Amino acid sequence: MSAIITASALDPNGALYSRAKDKAITRGTYTTRAPLLLRRLRLLLSAAQLRLLLGFCVFCVLVFVTSRLSYLMGWIPHHSSSVSSSSRGGYTVLINTWRRNSLLKQAVAHYASCSGADAIHVVWSESDPPSDSLKSFLRKMVLSYSQKAHKPNFKFDINEEDNLNNRFKPIKDLATDAIFSVDDDVIVPCSTLDFAFTVWQTAPSTMVGFVPRMHWLDKERNGLAYYKYGGWWSVWWMGTYSMVLSKAAFFHRKYLDFYTNKMSPTIHDYVTSERNCEDIAMSLLIANSTSAPPIWVKGKIYETGSTGISSMKGHSNRRSKCLNDFISLYGKMPLVSTHVKAVDARQEWFW
Repeated sequence: MSAIITASALDPNGALYSRAKDKAITRGTYTTRAPLLLRRLRLLLSAAQLRLLLGFCVFCVLVFVTSRLSYLMGWIPHHSSSVSSSSRGGYTVLINTWRRNSLLKQAVAHYASCSGADAIHVVWSESDPPSDSLKSFLRKMVLSYSQKAHKPNFKFDINEEDNLNNRFKPIKDLATDAIFSVDDDVIVPCSTLDFAFTVWQTAPSTMVGFVPRMHWLDKERNGLAYYKYGGWWSVWWMGTYSMVLSKAAFFHRKYLDFYTNKMSPTIHDYVTSERNCEDIAMSLLIANSTSAPPIWVKGKIYETGSTGISSMKGHSNRRSKCLNDFISLYGKMPLVSTHVKAVDARQEWFW
């Protein structure tokens, strides 16, 4: 019996239509696409894995470089165990003042509001002692502006003579190792000051401050090296520094004793006669003790005074003379230059 084939049973090419064949062709279409999609997926995964691996490697390199940078550049951090608990608890603000009571009031009020301030001492070197009304007013300001349950201890350190060496006299019964030395016309925001304190805690033997200065070898005079003192613009231009000024700087309280009792009396006499350069003397003293550079903390500070000796004509030359005269007493150049700068990452980007 012959089979009857209708036109609907033929495909467009005249061949017999088969449902099984049609399914096989359909499956073949997806089967050929699947390996291509899989290959693309594998390539994307491989690229992502490669980027992840490269990112991890870069992170490891950054961690290693950061951990070693301080050693390479002379910043030798100390573990927290080397810093006493009292030092970790706060710092003593040491304000040097001279016949500027309005600026002194502003400074005391501000630093009393800083959470890290454990005590505030005012170095007073005027011929007349501070009045009772001034003492009372400042004590009330400390109590009023401090936000802590433990209010900062406030005291005047009164000296009988006007002498710049007075700002570095030892202080009895200090509760902290950290001293923040500051002029009465310099205001450092509390958050910036507290960050600098944490930097100092990593290197409590060095000087940590906000006002960098530098030196460089100028030429030889009579067969001896002669150095030039460089101010802020020199630091900015050269990108290096070797000092931070004591007008806004942290250092360990032991250096007050070193300055007064162990430093050459000739340097004391020099500072007394020139009425200048006590900050250079302190920088040299600490550098000579540590053989390491200071640490400059980048941060905004505000100078509320109008003028000072730094604005006087010939200031830079006098500072250079101080530097070289002190070096001759040491018999060497103690200062160490560095490019390292401490930056609070919470305030600005690293790069």
